[in-house]
Amino acid sequence: MLLVLAAIVLAGVWALGGSPTPTDAAPWSPFPTASASAAAPADTDLLTAIAALPESEAGDVPGYARDRFGKGWKDPDRNGCDARNDVLARDLTATTFKPGTHDCVVLSGELDDPYTGAQVHFVRGNDTSELVQIDHVVPLSWAWQHGAAAWTDDQRLLFANDPANLLAVDGATNSSKSDSGPADWLPPDETYRCTYAERFTAVLAEYGLGIDEPDRTALVAVAGRCG
Repeated sequence: MLLVLAAIVLAGVWALGGSPTPTDAAPWSPFPTASASAAAPADTDLLTAIAALPESEAGDVPGYARDRFGKGWKDPDRNGCDARNDVLARDLTATTFKPGTHDCVVLSGELDDPYTGAQVHFVRGNDTSELVQIDHVVPLSWAWQHGAAAWTDDQRLLFANDPANLLAVDGATNSSKSDSGPADWLPPDETYRCTYAERFTAVLAEYGLGIDEPDRTALVAVAGRCG
C-alpha cells in the first residue's frame, strides 16, 4: 500500500534543488480516497516508513510566519490556475467554473469531506467560500518546526502549493485542526485515519522532515489498525 502511495507522492511534487529534493515528475496526482478498515491488521509497510522518519524534537523554532511559505496561493506547475483552484477542481464533484477562466476558477461544487464523511456544498463568495477550505495535511507551522525553517524561500513556496500535501475539506474541521500534528489531531471520521497517516508520513519522507516522538507514536497507533 505504501509503495503505491509513495509513487503517487513522487508524481505530485517538483524538483526543489538542494535538500529536501522532491522529484521532477508529472504533478497533481490525487491520493486515493479509500481507507483501510480500522479492524484490519497492522500496515507493516506504513509502520516501516514511520520508523524510518528522522527524529525531530518538538520545540519552538522562532521566525515562523505564513508569508515565509509565499504570499497566498501560487501556480508552480504553470497551468494557469493557482493551487487552491486546482485542488478544488480535483476534489469536488459537479463543479462549475467562472466563464472565461478556461475551467480554472471554481464557482461551485460538492465535497465529500474526507475528515468528517459529510457532504459540503461549495459556492464561491465572500460569505460562503470558507465552508470549504484547503488543508495542508502537514501544516506549514508544523513543518517549520520540524525542518522547513532551514529551507530556501522557493522550497517553502513549492511545499505550500504541493497538491500531495493539499486536501479540500470542511472549513470548520480544518479550523479545529489548525497547525496540529497527529498527536493532537486526527480526522473525526476514523475510517479516513489510515489514509491520513499514509499521506502525512509520505509527505514527511518526501521532504526529509523530522517528527517528534508524540506525533510518531500517534501515527504508529493508527498504522497498527490499518491493513
